[in-house]
Amino acid sequence: MQIGALGDIHGAFDTVQDIMTRHADVPLWISVGDVASNEGAYFTPLCPLYWIKGNNEDFDVIAEAQAGRPPAATLHYLPNGGPHQVGPWRAAALGGTFAPSWYHTPAMALPASRGRRVAGVSVKLGKSRDDKRRHFVREEVVACKALTNIDVFMTHEAPRPFYPAGRRPDAGKTVINDVLASMRPRLHLFGHHHEFTDSGRRGVRSIGLDVVTKSYLLINAETFRCERLDT
Repeated sequence: MQIGALGDIHGAFDTVQDIMTRHADVPLWISVGDVASNEGAYFTPLCPLYWIKGNNEDFDVIAEAQAGRPPAATLHYLPNGGPHQVGPWRAAALGGTFAPSWYHTPAMALPASRGRRVAGVSVKLGKSRDDKRRHFVREEVVACKALTNIDVFMTHEAPRPFYPAGRRPDAGKTVINDVLASMRPRLHLFGHHHEFTDSGRRGVRSIGLDVVTKSYLLINAETFRCERLDT
């Protein structure tokens, strides 16, 4: 059995549907976040798709999904922490981005977007940059570090060191490495930087995924052999 892994989607819904059609024998897929379109829209995948939050989502939609009201029957949101059952795998999630000024805030206290004013009326911005729910926080990192026997750990941020396109400074986050050292999953997947990488971090294979319009992975559910395919 193979499981598909997608990087950031960013509203490329037709591309995802084409990939799923191409691999009709793959029963389920996972994504490392940023599913929403620029307008904050979601879609109904042809196959079950398990996803974690990125930093460009409609966080009201994610709140609804976390409360048991997903945007589509085949879209399965994985809240930060775990373990989550994803097919035969025990999975863990740490979606969102790292922000030092919000790191010690309780997850439930991260403020939503204030929206903007148009002709005296407040208009919600589903992907507003002032929506702090885009971040992960310390309590979620601690919860992940306590997990054991995890097959796949999915994050949006990269571990250190990570130099996007070879450029400095290091864009990786130390807390991801700390979780890898404690959790020891069989495989770590991340996105955010839209760049494929395959390396070891704290003794764990750590793969950075391309944006979905470039490439994707097929993973053997038992052996964890990974095959990268161009979109």
